[in-house]
Amino acid sequence: MNIPKNIAGKDFNDNKYAYFEELRENSPVHKGKFFVMNATFLSRYQDCADMLRDDRFIRNRSVALGGGGRMPFPLPKSVALVATSMITEDNPAHRRLRLLVNKAFTPSSLTTMEQQIEDLTNELLDEAEPKGTVDLVQAYALPIPVKVISALMGVSDEDMPRFKQGIRVLTEGMSGWGIARTFLWDMPKVIKFSRELIERKRAEPGPDVLSSLIAAEEEGEKLNEDELVAMIFLLIFAGYETTVHLITNAVLTLLQHPDQLEKLCANPELTGGAVEEVMRFRGPVHGTKPNYATEDIEMHGVTIEKGSMVFPLLGAANRDPQFFDNPDVFDIQRSPNKHLGFGYGIHLCLGAWLARLETKVAINTLLRRNPNLQLAVKEEELELQRLPLWHRYQNLPIRLR
Repeated sequence: MNIPKNIAGKDFNDNKYAYFEELRENSPVHKGKFFVMNATFLSRYQDCADMLRDDRFIRNRSVALGGGGRMPFPLPKSVALVATSMITEDNPAHRRLRLLVNKAFTPSSLTTMEQQIEDLTNELLDEAEPKGTVDLVQAYALPIPVKVISALMGVSDEDMPRFKQGIRVLTEGMSGWGIARTFLWDMPKVIKFSRELIERKRAEPGPDVLSSLIAAEEEGEKLNEDELVAMIFLLIFAGYETTVHLITNAVLTLLQHPDQLEKLCANPELTGGAVEEVMRFRGPVHGTKPNYATEDIEMHGVTIEKGSMVFPLLGAANRDPQFFDNPDVFDIQRSPNKHLGFGYGIHLCLGAWLARLETKVAINTLLRRNPNLQLAVKEEELELQRLPLWHRYQNLPIRLR
C-alpha cells in the first residue's frame, strides 16, 4: 500500500495501524510531512526508544539549527507560553523543572487520591445508570480528570466554571476554525485566571499540588510566575488529555475482546495489567512533541539532516513484532509489557501515574456495577477524531447494567 505523504491527513488517521505496519516493514525511517512541515518518522520500537534517550535529538529547534525561533512558525505570546513548557525543554533546564515538580508531588498529596477517584466514579454512575444508554466520554471519562485536576490545583467551587472553560480551551480550541478565537481571545483569559489562582495560592497556600509547586525549591531556585503558568497548562494536558481517552479506549477495547473482558470481571486484580495493555494496544498517544536532530544522523541507510523535525511513532512501535510477541493480540496478562505509550527517557509523561490510577479505578467501578455493559451502536459508527499522533473517539455510546 502507498503511504500518504502527509501523516496528518484523514486517510492516515483512519487507517493508521495498517500504515504503521507498512512503515515498520518497508520505510522505518520515513520522510514525509506533518501538515505542511517536512518531518522524519520512526516506526520501529528500538529506533523510537533509542531516539528518545539520544542526546543528539533535542526539543529546542533553535539550538538544533544554531539559530532561529523555538517553533517552526511564529506563535502568539499567549500560545508561546504554553508551547515552551517543561515538555519542550532539554537538560539541564528540563532536569531543574522536573525536580521541582517531583518535589510538589509529595506522598501526603497523593494518599487520599484513590479513594477520592472511587467516590467520584460512583457518583457519576449513580447519575448515569438510570438513563440506561449514555455517551461514556461525556458522562464518565471526561468528568473524572476534570475533578481530579481541579483538586490537585486547589480550585475552589466558585472557580470551577472558569477552570472548566480553561480546560475546554486548552483541549478543544487548538484546532479547526476556532483556533483564531482561541489565540486572540480565549487563551489570554485562561492565562489571566491562572495568574490569579497563583496569586491566591501564594497568599493562602493549601494542601494542593499548585501550592507545593509555588513553595518547591531546588538549589535555591523556585519556579517563576511564567513557569508556574506553563506548569498549570502542562498538568492539565498531562493529567487530563491522556486520561479521558485512555478510559474511553480501554472500555471499547474490552468490549471488542469479550474473552479478556470476562477474564477481567472475574479477576479485578488484573486491572493494572489491563491498563498497560490498552496503552500498548490502543493507547491514545501515538507520538511525542517534535524532536530535532543536532547533527546529520544515519539510520537504516537514511540520513536525518541536522535540524530536521523527527517524530517517534509510539503507536507503531507498540505493535512491533520484533519486540512484542503476537503484537496484534490484546492480552491483559501480557508480561513483560515495556510499551512506549507514555513516552520514554527524560520526557516520560508527567501525568502517567495519575492516568494509570484514574483509569484503573474507573474501569473497576464501571465493570463492578455494570457486568452486562454493551456498546450501544455498531462499531463502524464510531468516529475517530482527526488529530494526528492521537487515537481518540468523538464519543462512545454504551448501554449500562
